[in-house]
Amino acid sequence: MRFLLADEQREFARSLDAMLTAAGTPAATRAWGAGDRAPGHALWSRLVDAGVFALPVPQEYEGVGPLPVETAVAFVELGRHAVPGPAVETVAAAALLAHLAGQGEREPAKRFLPALASGAARATLTLPDALPGAGPYALDADAADLVFAASDDELRLAPGHARVHRSLDPARRLAEPLPGGEPLASGPAVAAAARHAVDWAALATAAQALGVGLALLDRTVAYVKQRAQFGAPIGSFQAVKHRLADVLVRLEFARPLVFGAATTMAAGDLAAAKVTASEAAYEAARAALQLHGAIGYTAEFDLSLWLTKARALRGAWGGPGVWRERVLSARA
Repeated sequence: MRFLLADEQREFARSLDAMLTAAGTPAATRAWGAGDRAPGHALWSRLVDAGVFALPVPQEYEGVGPLPVETAVAFVELGRHAVPGPAVETVAAAALLAHLAGQGEREPAKRFLPALASGAARATLTLPDALPGAGPYALDADAADLVFAASDDELRLAPGHARVHRSLDPARRLAEPLPGGEPLASGPAVAAAARHAVDWAALATAAQALGVGLALLDRTVAYVKQRAQFGAPIGSFQAVKHRLADVLVRLEFARPLVFGAATTMAAGDLAAAKVTASEAAYEAARAALQLHGAIGYTAEFDLSLWLTKARALRGAWGGPGVWRERVLSARA
């Protein structure tokens, strides 16, 4: 199995990194958390132009995929730059609709997939029956154009959402889809498609968490070279070096698991990638908070955008316990 990215994939990552750096993403993320969607929508348009949301969509529905490895490449960069919005959920919705089409339910795919691939619509969804312990909330339902809900072997287009709740990450807002709405499909095919959507959500979340962890490590390494104590940069202290080395090892161990899972899309591989990348990002956040000292606790400091996202992604689409159980089930 090949774990190294191809030249084109690495160039794709570099182009996204350059674009998101130039776009001033932290300001857009803060605005999104405050309820101002305009900067986030402008950022979303740039991602659309780069082809990010066409990656999970089959070519017959105006996409370029499904391309799980390229999707993982993109979501590492989205995590590295703390991009706001229901990006994972849009990918999961595309995967659900594409899987339904593969089982004969083509009408929802023909109706919605071209809009998701072209960026004409943002989607979010809730799949409580497909993931043990999953709640009823859909991420950023107040900012999505399409809110899908799948339960009891039925997929419907929700008519709206209930009251919005804040999460650990201010840029991740949660809302429960309203009952009723337009039925889109029913039967065993919906349950199978929902499980497929969870697989893609796990991959995208794991890749995003990896990017968050890498950003936290980079920012912390830069900071410890500047912060002085006892007349020397704290980055020269052996204990600090060891702490950051531990974080680096965790992240570098998670990286091949993420891209290996993207290559196979096997249940056990996806579960291992999700739990390992999420825990590595969480450990990176803990180290970053400790080594930044008091400034690390301030919401005004940009580090907070990644700290809160690392904690939120750890539980998004199922916490560590859920995915550890899936690892064990796949190995049984």
